[in-house]
Amino acid sequence: MTDTLQALDHIRLNFSPSNLHALNIAIGIVMFGVALEIKLRSFKEVFLSPKPAIIGFASQFILLPTITFLLIILLKDWLTPTMALGMVLVAACPGGNISNFITSLAKGNVVLSVSLTAIGTLAAVVLTPLNFAFWGKLVIQFFENQSAGNLIHPIEIDIAQVFQTIFIILGIPLISGIIINTKFPEFTKKISGIVKKISLVIFVVIIIITLSKNFNFFLHAIQYIFIIVLIHNAVALLTGYGISSVFKLNPFDRKSISIETGIQNSGLALVLIFNPKIFPPELELGGMAIIAAWWGIWHMISGLAIAGYWGSSFNFFGLKKASLSNSSHGDK
Repeated sequence: MTDTLQALDHIRLNFSPSNLHALNIAIGIVMFGVALEIKLRSFKEVFLSPKPAIIGFASQFILLPTITFLLIILLKDWLTPTMALGMVLVAACPGGNISNFITSLAKGNVVLSVSLTAIGTLAAVVLTPLNFAFWGKLVIQFFENQSAGNLIHPIEIDIAQVFQTIFIILGIPLISGIIINTKFPEFTKKISGIVKKISLVIFVVIIIITLSKNFNFFLHAIQYIFIIVLIHNAVALLTGYGISSVFKLNPFDRKSISIETGIQNSGLALVLIFNPKIFPPELELGGMAIIAAWWGIWHMISGLAIAGYWGSSFNFFGLKKASLSNSSHGDK
């Protein structure tokens, strides 16, 4: 491993406590906006036709972390230990906040996408810290056994703190949004569109501000992380589509599961990385932060690109265009 690659770990991104609070709030608002669109009947439809949801859930929380670890082994000569941990953390996070929007553009099964986002986000309160703790320790052990460079400081993953952070940022807004949606449907109709637009604008603005403050770092690191994130994201998208194809789901569901697996909540990953109670400031985790930050930009680019392709080539599958409010096409 070159000294230049190892130097990425020493990079300290300009990310102040106020930036962290703003990102926490933005993600919470985004998840609240997503929850406002979740209908309890969507869960009923998933339970009546559970196969696509089960496959999507397994793709995201079982297959993706496993395949990420195998990918790290293959790319070990182009990774530092902390870059690899960044890949694991992103893979352990739930679906990203734009996955439903991307699915709608791709003419996929939006109900399945929203249901997977809801189920995955709730499950992430438990599964994200467990997945990161399990696979993260394996990654650290792998690099130590390979003598590829030890971490400057030992990393102890505090599962309880990760659990608490995720529950506050994801769990509370999601549950609150579903309750309001259920109890006050008319009020929800009036505010849901506005909340979603505002939350996405806030989220994108924060990412842009963070990028601008660290532009020189990204210029230095992009030649090393661009291809890593591109490969990882492509593998994630193919994982979702591949497992859906193996189980012979229809194209609507394949698109949704591919996008849910490939669009990760990298904003949550950044929140965890910059939380001093989880990763103390003295740890040099520049590679980890840069991987997560670039993921947040790249998956929007790749998601829009694949949605544009699928949306424009929809008749390739021999299907008629369906309404975005289509219910699950699963095994029907």
